[in-house]
This record gives sequence, structure tokens and C-alpha cells, in this order.
Amino acid sequence: MITIRPKDRDAVLQSLRAGVVPRVGQHLIQVGRQKELDALIQDIGRVADGGSSFRLIVGEYGAGKTFFLNLVRAIALEKKLVTVHADLNPDRRLHASGGQARSLFAELVKNMATRTKPEGGAIAGIVEKFIGQAKTEAKASGRTNEEVIRAQLNQLTEMVNGYDFADVVAAYCRGFEESNEQLKGDAIRWLRGEFSTKTDARAALGVRTIIDDASIYDQLKLMARFVRLAGYSGLLVCLDELVNLYKLANVQARNSNYEQILRILNDSLQGTAEGLGFVLGGTPEFLLDTKRGLYSYTALQSRLAENTFATGGLVDYTGPVIRLASLTPEDFYVLLDKIRLVHAFGDEAKAQLPKDAIAAFMGHCAMRLGDNYFRTPRTTITAFINLLAVLEQNPAADWRQLIGALEVAKDTGGMSDFAIEGDDEFATFRLN
Repeated sequence: MITIRPKDRDAVLQSLRAGVVPRVGQHLIQVGRQKELDALIQDIGRVADGGSSFRLIVGEYGAGKTFFLNLVRAIALEKKLVTVHADLNPDRRLHASGGQARSLFAELVKNMATRTKPEGGAIAGIVEKFIGQAKTEAKASGRTNEEVIRAQLNQLTEMVNGYDFADVVAAYCRGFEESNEQLKGDAIRWLRGEFSTKTDARAALGVRTIIDDASIYDQLKLMARFVRLAGYSGLLVCLDELVNLYKLANVQARNSNYEQILRILNDSLQGTAEGLGFVLGGTPEFLLDTKRGLYSYTALQSRLAENTFATGGLVDYTGPVIRLASLTPEDFYVLLDKIRLVHAFGDEAKAQLPKDAIAAFMGHCAMRLGDNYFRTPRTTITAFINLLAVLEQNPAADWRQLIGALEVAKDTGGMSDFAIEGDDEFATFRLN
């Protein structure tokens, strides 16, 4: 028996009941995916050794992509990596000219997390850890703090925008030494990509550049190098909802974003992005559609093509694309059993339902929804948690009668993946 803290228990149950992925406690309800996780853990190890990685996680709506990405992020934090994550949407893209790419970068840095600050907002703590290590080294070597800090930051100046990045970090260090909160705040604003004009940045920090739409990938490479200087193992970037790129009606805008993905993929495959890993989540249509998806961009199609030998039940988890299959009924049974135990704080004696009730619940859902109940299980899981909540508050209630009267709605949220912006040719044509 494992004891589950009330904080973790409530976080998991409240998230699942609301139909969203839990931010904490994912390990308590993880089922299957062992080989896929092993592949990503190897990637994390490669990034921690100063290498680079790129993975595209592909799965149908409801297959658990977002949950899988959150679990990978949690593992990365335990391995002393820094993580950043964001969902793409019409206002957040990898490439743009109207501020959408800078908006994505700002969201990524806002969500920057470490093991001691997993909820995000860790950028200031990382800079201060860098300062603390520099002070320790200065004391041991007999040099001044500024000499050590500048010597460390000189390693960044060989990279694109490296001089200004180093100057901004040095400005934060001065603000830290002088207790100048304004200077520290301006430095963090710059690192988050929140300066919109070069004039404002120069007035505040004396630098001539800002983070704009064209430089976000270079800034991520700089950030990866910097977090390693601060004592972390590397940087893992998690981007979800890439289907929003697939929805872009403008062909040039789509191709510009795909070109950015190609650049990231090439750097990762060639190992030129030190200590930097990318994990992207998307649907099969986003990858395979030869008119709008990644396969519409020839260079990406050749690099992301599947291993032709991995057929007939054979698998290959070393390529850049990992496919997540939908849950099986067996996996779903294990998942419901884990949710039942999470609800009981890990104590079987406190469980509101016996194990026999899980099979009865699944049978009822199968009659109402067919195999959708485990393939897209969001509403089914919500119904199961609602059942547990009623039994907890009404001990005299009979679970058999409650299951028999249970209404379970079909989850149709995935249809939004095919809502295309604009009136693009072939946009509404789909084979069934």
C-alpha cells in the first residue's frame, strides 16, 4: 500500500473531474506506455549529457498526448533539467511577423519550471542560482564576483544575440548586488521577451536588441546554455496542440512554421543544440496530411518518415516520431482501479467501490458508447469520479443501482481539430 497525500489526491481527482490533465501526481495514474517512456527517458539522458533531442508525439484525440507530455516533463524535472511548456494557439506560433512567436516565447518562459519550483515562474531563481555559484567560485579563487560572472557569461557571446543576453544577465547581477529591484525586474522582462521596442530595452538595460518573432529559437538555445551554467542539466521544451499550425489557412504562414520545425529538427539530429530537447504533441492529420500537414513540406516528410521495417507488430522507438496508440480495455481497467485507489488515499480498505464494480461500470459504458468509452475516455473518467464522490458522501447508496442509472455523454471535443480557418481549398474535404 502506498500512502497518497491529500494534496496530491485532490489535485489528481479535481483535474480529472474537470476533464483536464493533472499538473502533479501523474505517476499515480500512469498506465502502459512503458516503451514510449523509456525512449523519452533516454532523450532526457542525452540532453543531460550536453546533447540534443527532438520527438513528435502523435496520437488521436483522447489518446493521452497531453498527459504523456506532462509525465515526461515531471521526469525531466527529477533529472535536474529545466522545463518550459506552452500550448500553441492562433496567438502563439513558432514563426510569425505580428508578435505571435514572441508571445509563444513569453508563455514558455513564464512556465519555466525546476524541481524546486515545478509550477513555473523559475527564471529569477535560475539567474540567482547562477549568481550564487559565481560568488562561491569567486571566493574560492580569490577573484571578484564580477570577474567570475563575466568569465562565465563570455561562453554565451559566441551565439546569436549572446552579447546582449550576457549583458542582461550581468545587469540582473548588478541589481542583485545593489538591491535594485527595478533593474532586476527589467532584466527579467527582457529575458521573458516582454520588451516590445528596442528603445525601451536600451533605456532600461543598455542593450540594442530585444527578443522578437525572428529570434525565439536562438533565445531558447541561449537559455539552454545558460541553465547549464547555472548548474542544471539542460532545457526541455514541450509544445502541445501543434494542430493549430495545421489549421492555419495561409499557406505561406504554415510553411514558415514548418520551416522553423525543420530547423529545430536539423539542429537536434546534428547535435548542434547543446543541452536542448524538444517534445511536440500533434494529431495524425497534423503529421500525415500531404496538403496541410508536416508531410506537405517535402524536407520534413523525408526526415519524419516512418521506418519501413516497423510493420506487422514490429516497432521502432528511435525515430523522431512516436505514435501513441489509444488505450485498450485492459489499460482502461487498470486506470480506473488506480483512480479508485487514489480516491481512497492509496488504502484499499477505504475504497468506495470493490474491484468487481469496475467491470460492471465498463460494461455499462460499453453499452452506452461502444468502444469510445476507453478510446476517448475523458467523459467516462469524469463519470467514474462523480460516482466515487456520491458513494463517499452517501454511504448507504448501492453502487449497482447508481451504475445502472448512470448517463455517460460521448466526448466530441476532437472535432475541433478539423475546424479550419478561412476558406482554403480542400479544407473541408475528409475521407471517412
